[in-house]
Amino acid sequence: MSAATVDQGAGSVTRPFLLPDLGEGLTESEIVSWRVAVGDSVRLNQVIGEVETAKAVVELPSPYTGTVTALLAEPGDVVAVGAPIAEFEVAADAGRPPAAAGSPTSSGTAGEAPRRQATLVGYGAMPETGARPARRARLTVVGQPPAVPSAPPVGPRGAAAAPAPEPERAGAEPMPRPAERPRSTPPVRKLAKDLGVDLADLEGTGPRGLITRDDVLASIGTGGAGAAPAAGAPAAQPAGGAVRETRTPIKGVRKHTAAAMVASAFTAPHASEFLTVDVTPAMELIGRLRESRAFAGQKVTPLTLVAKAVLIALRRSPSLNSRWDEEAQEIVQYHYVNLGIAAATPRGLVVPNIKDAQELSLADLAGVIGALAQTAKDGRTAPADLSGGTISITNVGVFGVDAGTPILNPGEAAILAMGQVRRLPWEHEGQVALRQVMTLSLSFDHRLVDGEQGSRFLADVGAILADPGMVLTMV
Repeated sequence: MSAATVDQGAGSVTRPFLLPDLGEGLTESEIVSWRVAVGDSVRLNQVIGEVETAKAVVELPSPYTGTVTALLAEPGDVVAVGAPIAEFEVAADAGRPPAAAGSPTSSGTAGEAPRRQATLVGYGAMPETGARPARRARLTVVGQPPAVPSAPPVGPRGAAAAPAPEPERAGAEPMPRPAERPRSTPPVRKLAKDLGVDLADLEGTGPRGLITRDDVLASIGTGGAGAAPAAGAPAAQPAGGAVRETRTPIKGVRKHTAAAMVASAFTAPHASEFLTVDVTPAMELIGRLRESRAFAGQKVTPLTLVAKAVLIALRRSPSLNSRWDEEAQEIVQYHYVNLGIAAATPRGLVVPNIKDAQELSLADLAGVIGALAQTAKDGRTAPADLSGGTISITNVGVFGVDAGTPILNPGEAAILAMGQVRRLPWEHEGQVALRQVMTLSLSFDHRLVDGEQGSRFLADVGAILADPGMVLTMV
C-alpha cells in the first residue's frame, strides 16, 4: 500500500493534500482560512482555503473530487511546504496527480536526496528535511488525556507516511468521539484570550458557525458564560492602567519585507539624490486628461505621470534598469521594464510589478496601476506579480510626506520616491508665485549606476513633470 494512500473500504481511499510550493521557492506558508469543514463534499479545483505566503494571500483549489476527512492545520498555523494540511476520501479508481510528492514516480531515484521541484497545486513539494512543521493539535478527545505525539513513519523519499488504520478489536469499547476546537480566526482567538473568554462557551454566528469578534464582545456585554475570565487567562487591562505592551508575531509579509530590506541595505551600496520640481504643468495636464473622452473611466493621478516619465527616462539611462549578478560576476541589462509600484496594505508593504510596462500607453498604464493597487490592498496579488521587478516607484506623498530615502528592492538598481504635491511660493517667469511643487527622491545601486547616470535620469523625470512637452525631445 502506498504511504500516501489509506484504504477506507472497497470503493474509497484517503489521500493527503500536501502544502504546495506556489512557484516562488517558499519554504512555508500560513493558513489564513478554510472554506470547507470535515465532512464536506468537494469537487476538483474547488477553492477550499487560503494561505498567506511571504508576499500575498493565495487561494488553494482542491486537488481531488471527494469528501474532506481531516483538516490538519488551523488558521494561524505556519506550515512547511510539503507537509500535509488536509485529507480527502476519494473513489479508489480516481486518478491521482502524476509525480505527486512522495510517490515512487517522482523525479529522482531510490536513495537519492529529495530535491525541490516546481509543483502544481495539490501535489506539494518535497520537504528539504524530514522534519514536520510545528503546529497546534487540532483535535482533543473528550474525557481522555492527550496522546503523546510520536514521530511519523517515513515513506518513500522522506515523505511522512499516513498511519495505517488500527483494526477494531472484538468487544472493545468504541473510541470517544473527538471534539473539534471552536472555529474562529487568529485575531478573534487573541481577543478572546485577552478578554478571558472561553470560546468553547460561545455559539458562533458567522458562516458555518464561525465565532466572530462580535460574538466575543457580545459575551462580555451580556454577562454570559464567556464573560468570566478563564482560569489563568490574563485580564483585558491590568489593575491600575491600560495594557502596557502588545506582541505581534513576525511572519508573513512583514517578515519577508524585513529580510529583504536588511539584505538590500547591507548588500548594495546605496546612493540617493533629491530634486524638487514645479509640477504645475503636469497637474494641469492631469486635469485635462480626466476630462478627455480617451481617458473616460481611467483614474489618472500624479503617479500615472511619474510612472510614464520613468519609462521614458530609462531609454536614455538604461543602467538604472539592470541587475548585479554577484554569483556570475556579471551585470544583467534588461531590455524590458517590469515596473514595481509599492503598495501599503493591511498585511504590510508589497511591491507588485507591471510586466513589460514599456509597451503600455498612458491610458493603459493608468488602468493597470489602479487595478494593481486594489488587488494588492485586497491581498489577492498573485505571487508571480511580486517577483521579477526591474525598477520601482514608491509614493510617499499620499501620506503627506515631502521626501525620503527609499531602500532598493533586492535585485533592482534603482527606486524613485515621489513626495506630496504642495502649493509653495516658487520662482516662475521672473516672479514669485504659488506653484504646485513635488520632491523626487532617487536611490540607486552605485555598483551599477554612476552619479552622472543617476543625475541624468532624475533630471529627465523632473523635466517631463515640469514640462510634459519635453517628452518630444526624448523619444
